[in-house]
Amino acid sequence: MTRRTTLAAMAFAFMASSAMAADPIKIGVNQPLTGAFAASGTYVVNGAKIAADEINAKGGVLGRKIELVIEDNKSNPTEAAAVAEKLITSDKVPVLLGAWGSSLTLATMPKLEEYSVPMVVETSSSGKITTSGNPFVFRISPPSAVEAEAFEPIAKKLGLKKVDFLVINNDWGRGAADDFSKMLKANGVQVGLVETMDQTSQDMSAQLAKLKASDADTIMVTAAVDQLTLLFKQMAALGLKKRVITTGGSQNPDQIIAQAGSAANDTLHLTTFLPWWPEKTPNAEATSYFLGEWKKRGFEFAGVTESFRGYDGIRTIAAGIAAGGAADPASIQKGLWAVNLSGLNGPIKFEKSGPKGKESGQSKPQVYLIEIKDQKIGHVQL
Repeated sequence: MTRRTTLAAMAFAFMASSAMAADPIKIGVNQPLTGAFAASGTYVVNGAKIAADEINAKGGVLGRKIELVIEDNKSNPTEAAAVAEKLITSDKVPVLLGAWGSSLTLATMPKLEEYSVPMVVETSSSGKITTSGNPFVFRISPPSAVEAEAFEPIAKKLGLKKVDFLVINNDWGRGAADDFSKMLKANGVQVGLVETMDQTSQDMSAQLAKLKASDADTIMVTAAVDQLTLLFKQMAALGLKKRVITTGGSQNPDQIIAQAGSAANDTLHLTTFLPWWPEKTPNAEATSYFLGEWKKRGFEFAGVTESFRGYDGIRTIAAGIAAGGAADPASIQKGLWAVNLSGLNGPIKFEKSGPKGKESGQSKPQVYLIEIKDQKIGHVQL
């Protein structure tokens, strides 16, 4: 080989490696964009896009832009698993964000193990997600056990004596009922009925009639925002006037007010973000930036209490890629354990959860109690 040929080959190799380095880093986004949870999934995706644009405007990660590959899991666990496999095998993404609901996330988890690809879980709250022994799961949302733990100090202050539950009949709802029941019983509070409903149910009158007839003073509800709206309207129509506390799914109090009106008055909601008071959030500067971008894009303010999860999720993934030093799944998985990020609802830093040797990562955000009074929002810090 002549010197000229050698130099040409070296130049071609350099250009090829430079082109590869310039390729965007793909991040798979597995969210419900149609079906029962479509509104929430769309909010999360819009938040993720704000984060991606912000990161890319600052030069990307490891000198490369990031690219979101967004797929619709149709609010269906079977679809969520298929979407995860498609993103990994066809789109070649080295990391995922997903999958909103607990049943959706649990359905994707075997695919993460099969292909050894990590996923940041931005919303799901079932305890099984981080205790079942999947080392590719990194969750930034609180499991229902953490919500229950955060709620414990105020349970007696509220004067709870007996609590009934109305929850979606899936891992998310049943898990919330179990975790809150354990906490309440440990604090001398009676637990009564545990009523369930399908996530697509429109008429909950049968369950509400039982709850109205019960001698419990409080009803704890776990459901997505559209179903909560229906519930509050049906409670008002039945004259059911007990204290209502929602968990996990009440992340759009503004939307509840807009849709349920006065039927939402005097309800209490556990939430993990305070966009109404940016200065009270753990990262006021980042919160103000995010809210400003959300407004610029013409999105409804009601969506920010869901969308911030997509924003923080993508920022967490970018931090994991940077910490891992490369954009392959193994490096990102390793890098996620080193993440120490100031999220919009507290520090994002993963602790080990689950069986030894197969631990998942769990971050612990802040939890707040929101009250709707006279169709306005107030809060009590837990």
